[in-house]
Amino acid sequence: MTKIAILVGTTLGSSEYIADEMQAQLTKLGHEVDTFLSPTLDLLQPYSLWIIVSSTHGAGDLPDNLQPFCKEVLLNTPNLHQIKFALCAIGDSSYDTFCQGPEKLVDGLEYSGAKAFVDKIQIDVQQDPVPEDPALAWLAQWQDQI
Repeated sequence: MTKIAILVGTTLGSSEYIADEMQAQLTKLGHEVDTFLSPTLDLLQPYSLWIIVSSTHGAGDLPDNLQPFCKEVLLNTPNLHQIKFALCAIGDSSYDTFCQGPEKLVDGLEYSGAKAFVDKIQIDVQQDPVPEDPALAWLAQWQDQI
């Protein structure tokens, strides 16, 4: 099966809950799944699919724990042509920067050659107080394509 990395960008912990649930769901399908709160390019080399589960912090920024990784990607422009990724963004639609934080990381990944595996999901905590539910439904829609 596939080696999958889940990159978690979190400030208050909701992204971690989603990542844990995704990891359990994918592991049941036989995939090898690891979760990273402080990813680096070296750590992620063995993984061909990266699932980014991230909230937006402040004025449309990545959470602090993912910012070093984003900077590493932007500064090094690694060859990521073999990488596929999926984005699960969590935000609050009452802010004009709704779900914009992880977009900066996605831009860097795409510039380095990575390709989106599926369409992203943007979860609005105003409408989905339990963000794990829409995230797992989204994953279920495409998990058999892995």
